[in-house]
Amino acid sequence: MVNVPKLFGSNVFNDDVMKERLPKPVYKALKATIENGETLDSSMANAVAHAMKEWAIEKGCTHYTHWFQPLTGITAEKHDSFITPDGDGKVMMAFSGKELIKGEPDASSFPNGGIRATFEARGYTAWDPTSPAFARDGTLYIPTAFASYTGEVLDKKTPLLRSMESISKEAVRVLHLFGKTNVNRVVTTVGAEQEYFLIDKEMYDARPDLIFTGRTLFGAKAPKGQELDDHYFGSIKTRVAQFMAELDNELWSYGIPAKTKHNEVAPSQHEIAPIFTTTNVAVDHNELLMEILKKTAEKFNLVCLLHEKPFAGVNGSGKHNNWSLITNEGENLLKPGKKPEENLQFLLFLAAIVKAVDEYQDLLRISVASAGNDHRLGANEAPPAILSVFLGDQLGAVVDSIEEGETYESEGKKNMELGVDVLPTLRKDTTDRNRTSPFAFTGNRFEFRMLGSSVNTASANIVLNTIVAEELKEFADHLESVKDVKAAAKRLVARTFKKHDRIIFNGDNYSEEWTHEAERRGLLNLKNVPAAVKHYMDEKNVRVFENNSVFSKEELFARYEVDLENYAKIINIEALTMLDMAKKDIIPAVTAYVRELTDTALAKQALSADIPTTLETRLVSDLSQKLVCFADKATDLENDLIKAGELVDDMQAYAEFYSDVVFADMQALRAIGDDMETQTSSDYWPYPSYGEIMFGV
Repeated sequence: MVNVPKLFGSNVFNDDVMKERLPKPVYKALKATIENGETLDSSMANAVAHAMKEWAIEKGCTHYTHWFQPLTGITAEKHDSFITPDGDGKVMMAFSGKELIKGEPDASSFPNGGIRATFEARGYTAWDPTSPAFARDGTLYIPTAFASYTGEVLDKKTPLLRSMESISKEAVRVLHLFGKTNVNRVVTTVGAEQEYFLIDKEMYDARPDLIFTGRTLFGAKAPKGQELDDHYFGSIKTRVAQFMAELDNELWSYGIPAKTKHNEVAPSQHEIAPIFTTTNVAVDHNELLMEILKKTAEKFNLVCLLHEKPFAGVNGSGKHNNWSLITNEGENLLKPGKKPEENLQFLLFLAAIVKAVDEYQDLLRISVASAGNDHRLGANEAPPAILSVFLGDQLGAVVDSIEEGETYESEGKKNMELGVDVLPTLRKDTTDRNRTSPFAFTGNRFEFRMLGSSVNTASANIVLNTIVAEELKEFADHLESVKDVKAAAKRLVARTFKKHDRIIFNGDNYSEEWTHEAERRGLLNLKNVPAAVKHYMDEKNVRVFENNSVFSKEELFARYEVDLENYAKIINIEALTMLDMAKKDIIPAVTAYVRELTDTALAKQALSADIPTTLETRLVSDLSQKLVCFADKATDLENDLIKAGELVDDMQAYAEFYSDVVFADMQALRAIGDDMETQTSSDYWPYPSYGEIMFGV
């Protein structure tokens, strides 16, 4: 029996550990930094470092690492041991405040968008005391920020922390206008639901496409997929249940509040969801969660796939980012109260968020843009690439009444009549959920549903925090200049909702009608990475990041370059993998099968002219024609990859060529390959089928 309260956070240098091991003045100073954003005196660092080292050694650690989040999309770590020579040919275990505060990885070896030349190697990692250190696999992990020697940020954490500071500052200004002068800090909180696939490692090892790209580049649909909805919330298979139990224990030991687990829609797909926590910590938790998912799967001879679309024809995987605002006194600013129409403070924050989503649709779309996510957005498994806000029936009606200047009469919650006396009376929520909406209000938070399963959640939250901070700043500037704040706030709320009403949509986002309606409203539909990220450097977007001290223009341009280059590289790797599979495996396999069919037909004819060979002849003819077409499509792909290389000096054109031409070539090649798979004997086809992979666990 697992003692969960005792297990939870046992590998984390958390508040209880700090309180026990740090001198009181040091503990007090560190808590002020964590809770209120106060600067930690560097003189305190030695005491913290010593306590961390002693605790880590007791946990079996011999090394420490500055754990950071470069622009690769994953985490990075360089491990250094605690050993220090003592001068007598022996060593002692030591860890200084300087080593805790600052590290020095190679800044030119990570994506930097031209900020650093290859020969300019120096960069720095800096301890983030707001995210607790933890002990893992014999190493003390210290969450850190990552910056260039010249000062530009090269990571996800630093701009996230900047954005959190900005939204806190502006939210506090607004709250002070409502008389809440005790509030000195507002934090954003996040709970990131994570979807993933589990497949047998033997199947994974037999698929070069999964190994090199994380998704299947060829694969005919299995006879059965998700049509019966029998996998969703279904009984969890024994092997998967054992994996999930081990996963929970691992996550809990690192203080990750894993709460919910279940089967998702597609065969072999699953989901895990945590309880909300401060955004910075939640992002670190999600990065660690993805690493633990993969490593735990290995223990059960499984492979965890985090790609957004590992299998064509069934649902892909996303990540729902549940975002809210909490004051240092514990008030949730997105909780409407019993009568939201009377809650002016809530409506003001709501209006700021609606305005932000409308004015910065492009930035929110950019924040979830990736080659993998392009496969999901717009399909009936994820929200479309068009941003809109779902408010629900009651809140939508409140907003409508405000726009029209009418009085709204709240009906409150009703009981649900289920028609069975033995069942308890259930309280009916004021609105249904909308799983098709990209940005949905769900009671006391907004659920941003567009994130891909493999992405770092920092990107979306950097944008969310920044754009909402900008609108709150505008609101505060206006309200601080008037005498009657409440009257001015009411007018501001009504004016804002009326002006930005186009972004609110409570219907079916999957419908074709909505696509046309969104176009009529003037909403953006940025369908792929190149189309989205070219808006990075729009004047308003540069301005909003600079105004809130989140990115400089140079840092923003670097991310534009990195995102485009990364997209082109991913499609290039996928294309090269397809060509490798086509030439080395698929063409030889189908050719061998055609040869056997031909030999069979000839053997039948040799025995007797009366034995029919129609089937073999037809298959030989059909497959031979498809082989020729398949080879021609492979040649087209090869030639277009050469053409792509000629555009590399213009990164936007380079990425667009991969999106418009190379990816189209890949789809054409796959269509023929998948068709041939359905006609080729499984004894000859070189790879495990979709049916074997998705139903093999």
